[in-house]
Amino acid sequence: MSGGRLGKDLLGLEHLSADDIRLILDTAEPFKEISERAIKKVPVLRGKTIVNLFFEPSTRTRISFEFAEKRLSADTVNVASAGSSVVKGETLVDTARNLEAMRIDMVVMRHGASGAARFLGERIESSVINAGDGKHEHPTQGLLDLLTIRDHRPIAGTKVCIVGDVLHSRVARSNIWGLLKLGAEVAVCGPQTLLPLGIGELGVRVFRRVEEAIEWADVLNVLRLQLERMQAGYVPSTREYYRVFGVTLERLERAPRDLIIMHPGPMNRGVEIDSRVADGPHAVILDQVTNGVAVRMAVLYLLAGGRPELAESAKGAPER
Repeated sequence: MSGGRLGKDLLGLEHLSADDIRLILDTAEPFKEISERAIKKVPVLRGKTIVNLFFEPSTRTRISFEFAEKRLSADTVNVASAGSSVVKGETLVDTARNLEAMRIDMVVMRHGASGAARFLGERIESSVINAGDGKHEHPTQGLLDLLTIRDHRPIAGTKVCIVGDVLHSRVARSNIWGLLKLGAEVAVCGPQTLLPLGIGELGVRVFRRVEEAIEWADVLNVLRLQLERMQAGYVPSTREYYRVFGVTLERLERAPRDLIIMHPGPMNRGVEIDSRVADGPHAVILDQVTNGVAVRMAVLYLLAGGRPELAESAKGAPER
């Protein structure tokens, strides 16, 4: 059940090497081509059973993993906390051990507690893939963002600014670790109330005005303003946030260069991003969605022990 060079689990990008990250991105390339050629399935994970264990609501990530698993011919079981024994008081480990007793190979887990994926990975033999844990990390989102940037330009030396609610964002953390390891210049921009204390100590620039970020950056990764944070008084209102930090067409038109615009979704149009920007020619948001399936296919394949050089041959072996 152990993986190859990546080890048993994928818990985050903080502790992966640059070579590990490149391995995943390179392995995703042939899987991306499989998707582009509309090949429905390749049999590389036939006989493997993967459980998607989501303790928080999710649409995009869960569906993306399901697509990835089915395209690799794995058997997939979906478990949501609302329909599981967790609501009856069963612990996370009891749930996982009961699933593992059914001879599963991997668990893809989203959980509201930071560190939950590591906690689980240390207690079961099956591979654990972190699909987002609290405010910690969301590694496959970070990887698909890296792949999307790499589709357009070399990552090393590229200036990437993450705009918005960095404080509460696991996506931002995975992006920062991955980008720094691959040699990008990284900045963040947002209200001071939504930026982590000491983030500059990581070698990350901090912009207080979105206009300055746009002037500096090659890539903007615009984060969702988590509206549930509004109740905590982090920003005065969505209207005020959009006025001061919204990525608008008017602001982009004053940029000294064409920017790549990214968003991990789901978007709050008219809050953190203008619809004209989200649907404009420089947005690669739908490319991120496409790359998400390929990246997750690569992660599943590698953790199952697949060899990167064999992923290329999978392109020519569609399931009949």
